Amino acid sequence: QVQLVESGGGLVQAGGSLRLSCAFSGRTFTIVSLGWYRQAPGNQRELVARFTTSGSTEYVDSVKGRFTISRDNAKDTMYLQMNSLKPEDTAVYYCNAWAITEYWGHGTQVTVSS
Repeated sequence: QVQLVESGGGLVQAGGSLRLSCAFSGRTFTIVSLGWYRQAPGNQRELVARFTTSGSTEYVDSVKGRFTISRDNAKDTMYLQMNSLKPEDTAVYYCNAWAITEYWGHGTQVTVSS
């Protein structure tokens, strides 16, 4: 079992920044991939950024150059630095992990006002 807990969401004005954190615990040595997803009201959940199994990073086109995914293995924590936020970034952001099976956090709300 792997547990994922997100934090760092909130309300920010357009152009502002937020840093999301995802603390993972449990059988973390079984994790083969980590990523961030988001879901806006009325929309499907979409991939925002992730670490691939080879260790490289991937981003959805709409956040390239503005968001950065990173991780601190010593702290078992993954981050999403979000800069130049736009109202269309408003969503619930979820941490995702694959460790034999798929795991999700409960999500953290990000609201960007115009």
